[in-house]
Amino acid sequence: MTFAGAALKIAIYLIKHQNIKRKCFRLEKQGKLSDRDAIVKKYVPGWANYVIDVVGSKKTVVNVKGIENIPNEGNVVFVANHQGYLDIPLIISSSGRVMGFIAKYEILRIPLLSGWMKLMQCVFLKRKSPHQSVEAMNKAVDTIKKGYSLVIFPEGHRSRSNEIKEFHPGSFKLAFRSESPIVPVTIDGSYHLYEENKKPMPGTVNITFHPPVKTAGLTRTQQNEIPDKVFNIIKAALPQVTASN
Repeated sequence: MTFAGAALKIAIYLIKHQNIKRKCFRLEKQGKLSDRDAIVKKYVPGWANYVIDVVGSKKTVVNVKGIENIPNEGNVVFVANHQGYLDIPLIISSSGRVMGFIAKYEILRIPLLSGWMKLMQCVFLKRKSPHQSVEAMNKAVDTIKKGYSLVIFPEGHRSRSNEIKEFHPGSFKLAFRSESPIVPVTIDGSYHLYEENKKPMPGTVNITFHPPVKTAGLTRTQQNEIPDKVFNIIKAALPQVTASN
């Protein structure tokens, strides 16, 4: 299947579920956030599974380890390496959790997708606007403090390979400011599903959820050690990986 064909199928899937999205926004306007969140929690993992099936086909194998390391309750900051476009659906599908993420502001122009991203509590960032970036980060912290989980990719960009790039320490401020536990996530092989051949392909992906890393009550020195600590945890579960700048 071509990328355009996969995108069309996903768009049709979202169109078919427009009524569910509208219901969620009605509940939101009525202040019934728990009811809204319950619907989002029920629907979004199904969407994630569908995206993986369409892009990678049903021949794609996803092996999951360490699911018991994800806290059953409360907000979590998932920190993962970033290999491909399907990393978000893969983490959602594997964890069974709905989480927001930091997205480009331009995605707001895609109504079929952006509406659901808002319901997932994603935060939209204008990278070229320092003022808006600060506001977006503050919103992300508030979102986590309200009990929602977020996933961040400290590399900043897709590696499109099994290579893991240097983490940007500033990415961890979300966890520090909200004092949320960090669950390191190793993604191994997601680039096979699209980036490797520039077209949707089946493949094998390994997702590993590592034990939580505490962020509450840390000194500044201890906080400074966290990025390297999490990087090494994630890297250790990747096969023959070297770091690059």
